[in-house]
Amino acid sequence: MTSWRNISLWMDQLDEPLTPRPALTGAIEADVVIIGAGFTGLWTAYYLKQQAPELDIVVLEAQCAGFGASGRNGGWLIGELAGQDALLAKRTPSERHAALELLHAIPDEVARVIELEGIDCDFVKGGMLTVAARYPEQTARLREYFAELQQAGYGPDDQQWLDQETLAQRLLIDSAEAAIYSPHCARIQPAKLVRGLAATVERLGVRLYEQTPATGWQQGLVTTPNGSVRCQWVVPAVEAYASQLPSDLTDLARIQLPVQSLIIATEPLSDALWEGIGLAQSEVFSDYSHQITYAQRSQDNRLVFGARGGYRFGKQLRHDFELTKREVRLLHTVLCELFPQLAGVTISHAWGGNLGVARAFHPHMVIDRAQGYALAGGYGGEGVGASNLAGRTLADLILQRDTLLTQQPWVRPAGSVAGIRAWEPEPMPFIGYSAISQSFDLEDRLLSRPQTPSWLRRAIGALARFMASLVS
Repeated sequence: MTSWRNISLWMDQLDEPLTPRPALTGAIEADVVIIGAGFTGLWTAYYLKQQAPELDIVVLEAQCAGFGASGRNGGWLIGELAGQDALLAKRTPSERHAALELLHAIPDEVARVIELEGIDCDFVKGGMLTVAARYPEQTARLREYFAELQQAGYGPDDQQWLDQETLAQRLLIDSAEAAIYSPHCARIQPAKLVRGLAATVERLGVRLYEQTPATGWQQGLVTTPNGSVRCQWVVPAVEAYASQLPSDLTDLARIQLPVQSLIIATEPLSDALWEGIGLAQSEVFSDYSHQITYAQRSQDNRLVFGARGGYRFGKQLRHDFELTKREVRLLHTVLCELFPQLAGVTISHAWGGNLGVARAFHPHMVIDRAQGYALAGGYGGEGVGASNLAGRTLADLILQRDTLLTQQPWVRPAGSVAGIRAWEPEPMPFIGYSAISQSFDLEDRLLSRPQTPSWLRRAIGALARFMASLVS
């Protein structure tokens, strides 16, 4: 479908025809029904089939595989989990070490699977740079953050401090003073990965129905516009789309906010331009500001640059991601603050997507055996890697396997979503998100100006830190 190619640069780059798989019609039965053909749903199906190939698994997708965040994200496959240090704080040193090794190995596990299954998704494990790039206060905050990482038990094999000279060997930003480098991250083309996973699970015997939205689910039953599936297990793998999936069993929408992230991609850049930018090893990078940014060098030499977007009152999803001229201009302006040489470069693609943010940025992986469901979400924008971890974890939980995966603090093996800290009712999320976003924007604008007086710099920095603490 032509409109599906317009979802993102990634979908536009696919060689395959985006012909929808047949929709579900009639009443069928299965052992496991997974709602959503994104990363979480497809990884769960994959690992279930690996461990229990006899299982009859059905995946229901409202649009096409990769329509949601899995086909729109920035392509960072991170060996981390949002909020991991706070979640691991009460664990013993040996437990923390084991958990961090589990997280850091996420990119390598994905690399193993894509090689085994022959999925070409432009995977390059070049690592991740967190850069103090635009004003001096970023460097001070980055040093504090690096000290916290060291106190939490990270060593030089996990996190490295790069001074200005060392950083310049990887990334060339004139105003950058320092960075933290982590090797535990890979760059991917996400649409190739999600579409490759869909084809893989089908080869393994999973039945995948597209253009089949789930209209509701309850214990042992998922309904669709033209059919239904009776089952033992339901896996609602919908993350930010939870508000569109009503159920008598649980209100998924209360435990995460659907927020938007916006992305632009340049035309393929010349070798001369890349010599002035760097990223020769396909490192990904972010600017260390409260306003989250992220970027990668794509396989075809584009610079793909994104930033957190907005939140809509009442947890409403954004469906129109044909970005306005103002939205594109704002992203391009920030990009050109980092790389002035890109001022005249054409922006070839602009898009966005919805993602789920949990309270305190603590993702959740849950199983409720009494009600027959297992789910994961609230990845906070780090779902490309977290969803692989979640797929393995949900498979182990459903199969009642006691493993290192199921013993982690983000897992609720004997509970339900009722025990997860919920977001406040409206209008508090809308007021809070708007105030926080505006304070972060004000901080960036004022601190980027050398003429801003020191007292105002201190005041706006303190305000931004206070606003950031409100989501904890």
